[in-house]
Amino acid sequence: MLQRADLWSLEDYSEQRGEFRRRVLAHRENRRVMLGDHILLTFEDEMTIRYQIQEMLRVERIFEAAGIQDELDAYNPLIPDGDNWKCSLLIQYEDVEERKRRLTKMVGIEDKIWLRVGDQPGFFPIADEDMSRSNEEKTSAVHFLRYQLNTEQTDAAKRGAPITAGVEHSGYHCQVVTLDEATRSSLVADLA
Repeated sequence: MLQRADLWSLEDYSEQRGEFRRRVLAHRENRRVMLGDHILLTFEDEMTIRYQIQEMLRVERIFEAAGIQDELDAYNPLIPDGDNWKCSLLIQYEDVEERKRRLTKMVGIEDKIWLRVGDQPGFFPIADEDMSRSNEEKTSAVHFLRYQLNTEQTDAAKRGAPITAGVEHSGYHCQVVTLDEATRSSLVADLA
């Protein structure tokens, strides 16, 4: 959990921003998983969320304690708890009209993106715990997912088992993806 003491003031952040941004973007590269051409999972952790908060404070010019606490309260739930992985799901189509059409065909997809650790059973996320982002007619282009691991999955990941991901939804087809070692190691670091 991030606290106010973990954050830079707006003035200090303006001095640190360039270098911190470079580090975060490099770090984030090992936390991204493309599923096909249009679904991106970006796994969050303390560093990525700290960056998100600092950027929100900067853009919104928030410097009062209550406003800072509001941002911490909004973003802290996206930091993994030691027995789960949390990620942002982005459904990406460059053409706006195509994206609108596709989102109507992908209702419920946020519940159908699975992970598997080694030979353990695949498991699906808990999607959008903060608010619903889907309805009967379409899904949103952005969702927040939590993958809750059991002890066997956690132990297998720590022992070096491969992690695979896929989509089990009739509105989107893609190959099963095996996470590369850099991404696998980055996610394992989130586990207690």
